[in-house]
Amino acid sequence: MCGAEAGMGIAIPASGQDMMDKPARWEVMQEKRTIYMDNAATTPVHPEVLEAMLPYFTERYGNPSSVYSLARESRKAVEEAREKVAKAIGATPGEIFFTSGGTESDNWAIKGCAWASGKKGGHIITSSIEHHAVLHTCQYLEKNGFSVTYLPVDEYGLVNPADVEAAVTDRTVLISVMYANNEIGTMEPVREIGAVARDHGIPFHTDAVQAVGHVPVDVNQENIDLLSLSGHKFNGPKGVGALYIRKGTRIGTYEHGGGQEKRRRAGTENVPAIVGLGKAVESATAEIPEVSARVSRMRDRLIRGLLSTIPHSRLNGHPEKRLPGNANVSFEFVEGESMLLLLDSIGVSASTGSACTSGSLEPSHVLLAIGLPHEKAHGSLRFTLSGDTTGGDVDYVLLHLPGIVDRLRQMSPLYKPDEKEVKCNVQ
Repeated sequence: MCGAEAGMGIAIPASGQDMMDKPARWEVMQEKRTIYMDNAATTPVHPEVLEAMLPYFTERYGNPSSVYSLARESRKAVEEAREKVAKAIGATPGEIFFTSGGTESDNWAIKGCAWASGKKGGHIITSSIEHHAVLHTCQYLEKNGFSVTYLPVDEYGLVNPADVEAAVTDRTVLISVMYANNEIGTMEPVREIGAVARDHGIPFHTDAVQAVGHVPVDVNQENIDLLSLSGHKFNGPKGVGALYIRKGTRIGTYEHGGGQEKRRRAGTENVPAIVGLGKAVESATAEIPEVSARVSRMRDRLIRGLLSTIPHSRLNGHPEKRLPGNANVSFEFVEGESMLLLLDSIGVSASTGSACTSGSLEPSHVLLAIGLPHEKAHGSLRFTLSGDTTGGDVDYVLLHLPGIVDRLRQMSPLYKPDEKEVKCNVQ
């Protein structure tokens, strides 16, 4: 039987609009293509973003901290970008601080609140599926006298706000739960978790690196006190991000030196990158309604196609509460790395749920946290689509991946196909 097994996958119903978007399957696609489906890892800088950045490399190169006119041009550009970032998340410009990216923003938010709490041996609450920028920071603090509660998630990767409430103690100094998971795309109940934090007077931080620019975010409506974002996740440049810090939040200075960023984050501002961040977030947030709807339809078609044409497959993450472009699917009896190499050979860039660390293959901590056994976690692929992805790109993957999986399974000593099993191929 073709399709997801009972309990192994989640069917997503087709829509009339989806069928209208669907290119003809009978098109012959013989040539190797270049198809990028790893937008959760990084995105290309869009032309208008690069155009906005270029003058600040060569013509308007002044140091924003100086006082002459050339420097004032740079300072004005930085402040305009700050306004754009603030507008994108419902904040005020004075609450936005530029950083080198999501990792620095996460480190600053967590360490800064821990150090500023005044509670030696304070307590932090986070989830078991956070990005390593959060998990490793919490582990560092544990080695330095703090205690951390790592909340479990359900089979879809959702944190239960009731578990957050139950974990709070009189020594809790921070709650940090991501807005959306970078691997399986599940979007967390941020508003409800933020409400728990607010009721207890505890700062609430969310790593929104995967969310900003892709889904609507409002720090006030969602009870967020600190928020991390990164430019290269929404067609901005690498090496630049921001940390939102709600006015009145107690947080320590992360980098010491000059007086930049209100003396909270020293170092000469990377003006071209900050300009690019501002332009990128402005463009991305303006297009969210249109792009999100279109990308979601392609995502759903990709998920349905994979589950219906490849036996022993399952969707990872929530079927509905997920990022528009994220499709994470596990395939039994195959290794994710092998699938990636064969996909790359035909021009498809994706990623796997398993990561190679220190020379040994380790399964994804996220997939293990949602209950997948090691062997299934190793056989996962993450496809992350964008507004630049086409229906033809989706069809190309659906045309070739079933054969790739079948080829690898035939070499696996663990795979014993049922004689009645129908081999599914997209024609």
